[in-house]
Amino acid sequence: MQLDISHDPARLDRAMILDFLTNQAHWAAGMDAVLLERALRHSLIIAAYHQDRQIGFARVITDYASFAYLSDVFVLPDWRGHGVGLAMMRAALAHPQLQQLRRFLLVSRDARGFYRQLGFTPLQHGERYMELQRDAAASAGWRWPFSRRSRPATAPAAA
Repeated sequence: MQLDISHDPARLDRAMILDFLTNQAHWAAGMDAVLLERALRHSLIIAAYHQDRQIGFARVITDYASFAYLSDVFVLPDWRGHGVGLAMMRAALAHPQLQQLRRFLLVSRDARGFYRQLGFTPLQHGERYMELQRDAAASAGWRWPFSRRSRPATAPAAA
């Protein structure tokens, strides 16, 4: 099978990506066209094509210096089991701008075995990682522009 892996956002079939993410991906609840465009603008794209038809997608969120997060990985159902996902992930991991990264993370509910064959492992020190969920941040009262003022730190009195 002839497979073309591309990093070019101009080639993306945005309608297909949005349809898959909103109707088939358990992790993309609330995705809409505006959010998808914002996500694409701030990500390294990995897309798989067969005869100019897009059949797979992934994106890497990264600072290109030390960290990356793999997100929104999928292969259309009719193309699963043909090595498309493996080809996309190998292209992502081999990308020249990602070679110096110290950490490459992902979250997977049901494809951990797939990522294990690429060298991913469970977090070695999972207890060190934390997350902030949006509802928790909202309940803390932070709004943009920041409305809470912090007092400047005061130096301890001289003895």
